[in-house]
Amino acid sequence: MSARILLVEDDPGLGFVIKDNLTLKGYEVTLCANGEEGEQTFNRQTFDLCIFDVMMPKKDGFTLAQNIREKNQQVPILFVTAKSMLEDKIAGFTAGGDDYIIKPFSMEELSLRIEVFLRRSIHQPAVEKSFPLGEYTFDCNNLTLLHRGGPKTLTQKEADVLKMLCLHKDRVLKREDILKAVWGDDDYFMGRSLDVFISKLRKYLKEDSSVEIANYHGVGFRLEIKENSI
Repeated sequence: MSARILLVEDDPGLGFVIKDNLTLKGYEVTLCANGEEGEQTFNRQTFDLCIFDVMMPKKDGFTLAQNIREKNQQVPILFVTAKSMLEDKIAGFTAGGDDYIIKPFSMEELSLRIEVFLRRSIHQPAVEKSFPLGEYTFDCNNLTLLHRGGPKTLTQKEADVLKMLCLHKDRVLKREDILKAVWGDDDYFMGRSLDVFISKLRKYLKEDSSVEIANYHGVGFRLEIKENSI
């Protein structure tokens, strides 16, 4: 079965070009012209990946992503926008986006980013993998952080970052290593976006004070768990 993509783009010319190219690559693409239409369509159908423009009438891409994240944490969300300011990128990740591509871009670049997400979320081998984190259990395959206070579903990128930290527990993991493994790049903008994801993970883990993601300034992060919490 071909992957289903929800494309929300208010520029009819660009929307047609993106949809046409992705359809030729074998994807099933549904195109919507604004954020409201995009949300209604998402609520009626099931998609494997979303591509949202940011500046749109009726409902912008960030708001659309926030609304979707209230219902679905797993589906990857990729923002396509002319905005390149750091604040805009951080706002996109805070809204629940997983990646960001700046106009103008090549279809090859867009296709590669889509393939990365789909390879992880759809074609990933069903290997059992979970990590004990003090009072928590992190279920990688289901993107879930389990706790007696209730489960928390993570986005794909949040889960990817946490998995990296778990695999290198009690060791300092360099920022550039996380960025290259999760985003495929380690530029300044991605580095600042990583800080947003680390802040989110700290918030999710706050119920157990013995679990800490320590910051080593200018170097990276280390997942630390006190012995008495295990």
